Amino acid sequence: MDTPLEKLASAALKLTASERAAFAQLLLESLDADESLDVAWLAEVERREAQADSGERPLLPLADALMQARAALK
Repeated sequence: MDTPLEKLASAALKLTASERAAFAQLLLESLDADESLDVAWLAEVERREAQADSGERPLLPLADALMQARAALK
């Protein structure tokens, strides 16, 4: 006998690609139960944006950021 998960997976795979994407998004959102984490990340994003806007911490081109990250890992 199929488990509830197997039945759900089988039904989900019969959906169209866009329906599966919407269903996947619903499932992912259901895992994000810690709203305080979202609030903390939003505050961090806003802090970094303010630093970039003020010139306190200039933005780095992606190539430079990757080069610095690779150098730090050596």
